[in-house]
Amino acid sequence: MRSLFTKILLWFFLTVLVTSAASFYISTIFLRSRQPNFNRMSFELKEARTAWETQGRAGLEQFYARYKEATNNVEPVLADASGRDLLTGRDWSKEIHATREFGPRGALPLFPFVRVEPGRRGFVLPTLSRDHKYWFLAVIAPDPAHANWSVEVPRETWWMLALIVILCYVLARHLAEPVQQMQKTVERFGGGDFSVRVNSRRRDELGDLARTVDRMAERIETLVRSQRRLLQDISHELRSPLARLGVAVELARGGGDATTAFNRIEKEADRLNTLVGELIQVTRAEGDPAGLATEALRLDDLVRMIIEDAHIEAERRGIQIRTDIADAEMQGNPELLRRAIENIVRNAIRYSPEHGTVDVRLYRAGSALRVSVRDQGPGVPEESLAHIFDPFYRVEKDRGRTSGGVGLGLAIAKRAVELHHGQMRASNINPGLLVEIDFPGAQQKMQTPQAALEPAIKS
Repeated sequence: MRSLFTKILLWFFLTVLVTSAASFYISTIFLRSRQPNFNRMSFELKEARTAWETQGRAGLEQFYARYKEATNNVEPVLADASGRDLLTGRDWSKEIHATREFGPRGALPLFPFVRVEPGRRGFVLPTLSRDHKYWFLAVIAPDPAHANWSVEVPRETWWMLALIVILCYVLARHLAEPVQQMQKTVERFGGGDFSVRVNSRRRDELGDLARTVDRMAERIETLVRSQRRLLQDISHELRSPLARLGVAVELARGGGDATTAFNRIEKEADRLNTLVGELIQVTRAEGDPAGLATEALRLDDLVRMIIEDAHIEAERRGIQIRTDIADAEMQGNPELLRRAIENIVRNAIRYSPEHGTVDVRLYRAGSALRVSVRDQGPGVPEESLAHIFDPFYRVEKDRGRTSGGVGLGLAIAKRAVELHHGQMRASNINPGLLVEIDFPGAQQKMQTPQAALEPAIKS
């Protein structure tokens, strides 16, 4: 009885049976309360008594024949005050006593079945004469073809019981199956299969519970993968600078050029500090999406602020930033959005040639808001486009390790965009690289973009 399905099935089946029995009992009591006072049987008692007293045995037998014909083989019995049959001498006192215990005189008993003859059972309706000299019994027994039955149950009753069992089974299965499915999902999830989901399509409370379990599994999967990736990336990235630090320390101890060794130590320490800072940003960006604090913000003001901050770096290399920014509002986290867009803009400035241009646009593309940043650099090899948003991925040559950074900027940007249900992609155009960010426009408002690019800050 530990199975929820078995418990539900049995409880529903027992409930139906108890309800049916109670209904039958109540309806029987109701019918009994509305029965007549058996005036007919009192009249038949008088007829049987008159036939016996006036015509004797022959008259009583003729009355019995007429009575059985009129009542469809209900057997009449006229007995004396002690309950002994006047024709056969059979003692009916026990049957009379057993039947009368179920109800008052003249009332149809609820369960009146008594033994009326060997191998046959039925029920007896007794009526006592006013002078207490005679008993008249109406003996109702089953058809001789069903002599072994206590009562004949109609075939429709068994069909109804079968239908009740089937309906109880279907209902119990309907309630227990999603619970069993969630149990199996949780067991597999606990065993390390973080991709398993319930994927319930129900629209009731059990379906809501299944979807809650799926959301919980997604959050746990995100956190676990983030921690695993963080440990792998840290162990991989810290190995090289720590090795160079060890070499620099050994050179300083061995009497080599201390200034060069200390410079190397300082440089590697700065790299480690930068790496740890960016790893923290990645971890925060890959945290629980449900904990993301959002607010209504103007995306156009945020983009203008980023361009203004990046203008000093661009001006140092003679790079002009051209903008096409339309008014836009959205719901989001300002800090994460700032990091995402700033990473892309600074990458574009870093990889553009001197005295080149960087184009930054904010406009509506269909139902989405789109931020696009284009530089005039060498672009990215086609085979690397699908990987530049992976953590610690670096393209060789111009976008290699010598350009600074540890390959986390675009990964941070991509994850921040995904937390806002957006998409981020990159493509090569001649010349340069185009990075586009699309944000869903359901809660965003935007005006028509300007017709042409304008310089961000006029000198």
